[in-house]
Amino acid sequence: MSERPAQSQPYPGRTGDMAPEPRDEMRDYTGSGLLEGRRALITGGDSGIGRATAVAFAKEGADVAITYLEEDEDARHTAGLVEAAGRRCFTFGGDLGEERHSREVVEHAVRDLGGLDVLVLHHGTQTPVKDVREIDDAQLRRTFDVNVFSLFWTVQQALDHMGPGSSIIITGSINGLRGNKTLIDYSASKAAAMTLAACLAQSLMEREIRVNCVAPGPVWTPLIPATFDAERVEGFGQQAPMGRAADPDEIAPSYVFFASNRQSSYYTGQTLVPAGGEIHPG
Repeated sequence: MSERPAQSQPYPGRTGDMAPEPRDEMRDYTGSGLLEGRRALITGGDSGIGRATAVAFAKEGADVAITYLEEDEDARHTAGLVEAAGRRCFTFGGDLGEERHSREVVEHAVRDLGGLDVLVLHHGTQTPVKDVREIDDAQLRRTFDVNVFSLFWTVQQALDHMGPGSSIIITGSINGLRGNKTLIDYSASKAAAMTLAACLAQSLMEREIRVNCVAPGPVWTPLIPATFDAERVEGFGQQAPMGRAADPDEIAPSYVFFASNRQSSYYTGQTLVPAGGEIHPG
């Protein structure tokens, strides 16, 4: 029997409408100053993995800016969690699939934070299909605008503000490593994002900017009931070797690791795969 009942909700989804709500507030996490004084921009930071990462960064001493698409209730809640940890949080709403907004978000974050040391590119979109022929031009362009093109725009804008010791972290996906028969354009876009991370790691090495990737398996976030039909949500994640989906709190420490020079100063061009035991060597 599934621990999550069949359910669905409008895109992009709201945490408060999920049953059960995910663990995404890092309540049992204690920081140790790993990001003291750092300034981080986290795209898609309002809910799910992005929220947990924002709170973890704050507990490690970072000020944070987050982006969200259109539902600001989750963003306000995340900002409150960051502020409760004693750090500043700025929120920016809008569509990162638009080049102008992607670039403006960086400039606004730099303005409000006073600089930029860590860039987490976590936002994304997905639309399941049963047949590749269902993917029309509009869907294909939307998937790649949000999941790939926006990464280029954001990084291009951010590099003028990032110096030696800075870190860029791109969210990939287990589906970018091994594909998915229903998330076809999404999987292709995540493979592109992960290859971009490897390219940037090489091109930015002389500037001492590290670029790494986190490629999660199934995680219980608002994107799931907002993009899958209710029957697929029931039992979501049971295909993982551990037999369950992760909560966002279980994924956020991977981002802390890559953001912290104390922990990962000799890592660049690498991918962490928190996927419940699914193994992907190389």
